[in-house]
Amino acid sequence: MRLSALLLDMTPSVGTMGAIVAAAFFLVFAGVAFVAYKALKKTVKMAFRMTVVAVILVIAIVGSFSLWYFSGVGSPKLKPPTQRTR
Repeated sequence: MRLSALLLDMTPSVGTMGAIVAAAFFLVFAGVAFVAYKALKKTVKMAFRMTVVAVILVIAIVGSFSLWYFSGVGSPKLKPPTQRTR
């Protein structure tokens, strides 16, 4: 019981969450590329099939990198407390 409470107490950083989302995004598109490769196996030539798979994987890599990069952009800007005047 105590161990599970300790594990739930730790929150992942923004960079870690960005990396997890980027990895999930890449894995989804890698799966789409695999399905496209298998679906096109009997209908088109190898060069076209590999081009389609390469385009899907490039989209996956660029999307994953951009999700990871923009998820951890800098630290939030802290505003000074507002001053109340009466």
